Amino acid sequence: MTPRQWAACTLGVLVVALVVYAAVVIPWHRPPAPRADQLDALGRLPADQVRRAKAFHADLRPGSYGALAVGLAAALLLGLTPLGARLVSFAGRPFGDHWIAQAVLGGLLVVLVVEVITLPFAAWRHVIVVRYGISTQGWGAWSADMAKSYAVGAVIGGLALLGFYTVTRLAPHWWWAFGAAGAAALVVLLSFVLPVVVEPIFNKFTPMAQGPLRTELMSLAARDNVPVRDVLVADASRRTKAVNAYVSGFGPTRRIVVYDTMLTEATPDEVVSVAAHELGHAKRGDVVIGTVIGALGAAAAVIVLYLLGSLGWLLRLAGTGSMGEPRTIALLLALVTVAGLIGGPIQALVSRRVEARADAHALDLTGDAATFEAMQRRLGTVNLSDPDPPTWEYLMYASHPSTVERVAAARAYARGER
Repeated sequence: MTPRQWAACTLGVLVVALVVYAAVVIPWHRPPAPRADQLDALGRLPADQVRRAKAFHADLRPGSYGALAVGLAAALLLGLTPLGARLVSFAGRPFGDHWIAQAVLGGLLVVLVVEVITLPFAAWRHVIVVRYGISTQGWGAWSADMAKSYAVGAVIGGLALLGFYTVTRLAPHWWWAFGAAGAAALVVLLSFVLPVVVEPIFNKFTPMAQGPLRTELMSLAARDNVPVRDVLVADASRRTKAVNAYVSGFGPTRRIVVYDTMLTEATPDEVVSVAAHELGHAKRGDVVIGTVIGALGAAAAVIVLYLLGSLGWLLRLAGTGSMGEPRTIALLLALVTVAGLIGGPIQALVSRRVEARADAHALDLTGDAATFEAMQRRLGTVNLSDPDPPTWEYLMYASHPSTVERVAAARAYARGER
């Protein structure tokens, strides 16, 4: 068989493996709580809280969807016209058009252009979250975080592009195989590295002081048979008033992380309830599941890019001759952007099912439906979550069950319904 036929067969195997794996490990059997229960939960929430949360999200939408539309338009303009290829060539020209300069600097320039175009919408969002009292950052701190985010992305993206185009040069006919393996390996590596290396760039973590809460959290993890090295407090208050907690890391690096805002806004029992939810993710290996799905998806995506290289009209639109040359970076960005929009609702559905299972785990572990419900109310109040978002927005973007779904689920648990 030709390399292209091998690529097509491999893609088929990866897609089947991805579908079968997702079918087995994702809790598809967990439907949302009955709508009648959700409406009852919504009716019991304070009306002023509901109005404020809905007003907050209404104010965010123009900026959020404006950024989405403008970012998509920019990616398509750069990727489906010669403009993107010219930007890559421009970045490499001071270095004699060397392919490494084109791959790394050209890629970063293309992404930077899209980032700059959408920057006003990010600033708009910052204005809204400050107005509603969610963000505690001034423009200086906000700008520093934006710069850090781009720097981290630039390092990871630059290394990925360098590796990708090195492979395309060394194996022009079989780069799809090495590239797919490399993309999968990168997903796995980042799952282990990001929590340990990247998180400290944005937050300072200190061990939680000895006391009843720390003892209870460590005891909760032990009772759940989830080894945890430590309980840390993140200085989230320097940028936000939102409350959160999570379990981060693997094996010897696993720890429970609690926002300092949660320690001031929530009761100790509520903190325990959130930690129980996060331990559910660790107990079920949700990070590993997500990593495997991401690795299979990344490998399949590389092969799709290779197969798209046979579409001469697509390459002509982009002003390039091959998917394996750095001048196609903007085209790759456009294709990835479109794929992300198409796959977003599926990713959101998977996430909601996984989060619902973690909610059930928290209820089983603590046996305290009342505190779970109180915590969901507090999360909604402090974080200004829309308790019952529009159906279309929920299906497209919601990564967690809504507040009314979670409250209804807690009440069903209290009634003995599982």
